[in-house]
Amino acid sequence: MSLLSELSGTGVALITPFKSNLEVDYPALGRVIDLVIEGGVDYVVTLGTTGESPTLTKDEKKAIIKYTYDHVNGRVPVVVGIGGNNTADLIKDLETFPLDKAIAVLSASPYYSKPSQEGLYAHYQALAKASPRPILLYNVPGRTGRNVNALTIIRLANEVPNIVGIKEAGGDMTQCMSILKDRPDDFLIVSGDDALTLPQIACGMDGVISVIANCMPARFTDMVMLSLQEKFKEAKALNDSMIEAYELLFAENNPAGVKAFLAQMGYIDNVLRLPLVPLSDGIAVKMKNYINREMKPSLQAR
Repeated sequence: MSLLSELSGTGVALITPFKSNLEVDYPALGRVIDLVIEGGVDYVVTLGTTGESPTLTKDEKKAIIKYTYDHVNGRVPVVVGIGGNNTADLIKDLETFPLDKAIAVLSASPYYSKPSQEGLYAHYQALAKASPRPILLYNVPGRTGRNVNALTIIRLANEVPNIVGIKEAGGDMTQCMSILKDRPDDFLIVSGDDALTLPQIACGMDGVISVIANCMPARFTDMVMLSLQEKFKEAKALNDSMIEAYELLFAENNPAGVKAFLAQMGYIDNVLRLPLVPLSDGIAVKMKNYINREMKPSLQAR
């Protein structure tokens, strides 16, 4: 089975729950993993930026990866996030992190440094050479400050065998369509924007790596499945019911929104590591009202 088939559909960028003392809350992580798998997601992504990976130590990252493998227990594939702006350090991580059970590595493009397109190409080429697992590019210029353009993405897809797909979160539909037009047949393209997933699938994308699937996995996964089946009228009805949730989740920052949502549902404590802070009271009240109005009883607080 190809990665294109295994990683199509809905992936979820898992949060990292913390206790009030800021230690990783593994029982809460287990509850979220169970929630999303029972909700029908196709795979999970650990140590993405939604998991607050920049604030985790290397020992914490290794422990979270191992815990995720153990708790998932083969129910769905696991993708591991390893990205950043120090190429040499990332190569060491690829060589030393426990990646034996990972189906792929998701690697966010370098942040802050603003490399040229040639620098981005060389960075990913070096990571792909070092990685024991296939690499998924992650283009998120709103966070990194530099867009990986369509020409660079297609060049990497064609010239670097260990690069097998991309999570595209640039929000530029023209770039998305350009990548889709020119991609190799076996190159995976998934959305990184929950609110754009339906139209991007309509353009030909293979699915999404989602934030909202942490807290609304069944509804969002159903929407994605219907979209992939080209049942867009039914998919739109579900998507319309989540538009307010998209806005609330990203009103201030990610993952403050989704952590507030999960805390109000009773799955985690609403704790983030600085420089992130919990959602402001006004947005939190709107979120609580949305949950009370829209969420099914079976998904409300335990």
